[in-house]
Amino acid sequence: MIRPIAVVGPTATGKSDLAVDLALALGGEVINADAMQLYRDMDIGTAKMTLDERRGVPHHLLDVLDVTETASVAAYQREARACVEKLLDAGRVPVLAGGSGLYVQAVLDDLKFPGTDPAIRARLEAEAEETGTPALYARLAQADPAAAEAILPGNIRRIVRALEVIEITGEPFSANLPKPGPARYDTLMIGVDRAVAELDERVDLRVERMFAAGLVDETRMLAERGLREGKTASRALGYQQVLTAMDTDGDYEAAAQATALATRRFVRKQRSWFRRDKRIHWFGGADRHLADSVLTLAGK
Repeated sequence: MIRPIAVVGPTATGKSDLAVDLALALGGEVINADAMQLYRDMDIGTAKMTLDERRGVPHHLLDVLDVTETASVAAYQREARACVEKLLDAGRVPVLAGGSGLYVQAVLDDLKFPGTDPAIRARLEAEAEETGTPALYARLAQADPAAAEAILPGNIRRIVRALEVIEITGEPFSANLPKPGPARYDTLMIGVDRAVAELDERVDLRVERMFAAGLVDETRMLAERGLREGKTASRALGYQQVLTAMDTDGDYEAAAQATALATRRFVRKQRSWFRRDKRIHWFGGADRHLADSVLTLAGK
């Protein structure tokens, strides 16, 4: 019986390379589980693998949204599950790979999405404009500490959504997230992590290389296509900081420093999210024989 594999963990640990290694070894294909890699032409800032780096392995759910479109976990759930099932039917091993914890959970767990109320959402968005994101985040932290723990303080879209669900259902937003049980499709869950100091260095180097590779020009091109209007895409790490610099003092060195700092903070959020899931088998990203170790666990 074919068993899917999910490769998860913080940014810059080496998940993408491992996913390709596993797909090549098992006769599989990769399904993206990074929310920002859903966007077309957001390549440098999301560290999207090049065609050469993919080594001929088909990748799914990359480059499927324009930057003006809003990413939806519910829509991703439908598309990713359909992709998993299509690959299984074809005798191919699905390798789900990415660091967006809620997206991974939406595929592998019985995650349901409460309805929406446009009036409530509009009111909350207006409040965010008037009082600022930190005020709404503080309200969420008081109403639902578990939800606040899982949401970045600057992610106004998810903060508004959490407060909207709380108001609609009368329950904490986190109550709508399932407690992990057996993973759907009997998926083997693999976590990749590194020592904190090592990962901080890798993040700093990654950000330095992104700016050297043309992140500012990429952001400028995307801004001409409506990046600022994209509620999800405009919040992506790196792009958000570059847009701020474009609209203010043009200090891109400061934007790079702010990107590295925000990414290091995001890494800690990711680690906290994934470490709560006891189904995940953890491996060190620095292991030279990482793929072989995972294949041994998988019985291959």
